[in-house]
Amino acid sequence: MAELLKDRDWIAARIPHQGTMCLLDGVLAWDPASVRCTSATHTRADNPLRAHGRLAALSGIEYAAQAMAVHGALLAEAESGMGAQRPRSGYLASVRKLVLHVERLDDIDAPLQVEAQRISGEGSSVLYAFTVSAKGQALLSGRAAVILDAAAVGQSADRGAG
Repeated sequence: MAELLKDRDWIAARIPHQGTMCLLDGVLAWDPASVRCTSATHTRADNPLRAHGRLAALSGIEYAAQAMAVHGALLAEAESGMGAQRPRSGYLASVRKLVLHVERLDDIDAPLQVEAQRISGEGSSVLYAFTVSAKGQALLSGRAAVILDAAAVGQSADRGAG
């Protein structure tokens, strides 16, 4: 396996998901426009996204969303020059152009590669393209819009209403 730039402990310290819900095992590569992570949690029986003993391919969206949060944390640390920066809080607002090449992930016998490429973003929203693959084969791909600092956005919208 390739050497990790950041490990699972580093990721868990920076994203909101903890324990078994922290799905990524490490960061393989990143730059200001993208991140590539790895995970073998799709094969674990205690994966919290499993239902009826299976992990649906749609669960790959959560893997991608966590990679986007990791990318945000990496950018925040690079910009601040300090360690242990959590990314701005956000939520997944929409997923588009989703293509599923498999029905499930739990029967994939290789580590997942989770890639997120920042397409655009300014202010309180970011658009990413993502791909989840294994052994060089795409398992699912799509685009996701993320709203950042949602509470602040909602408060400013409330102040403007009236």
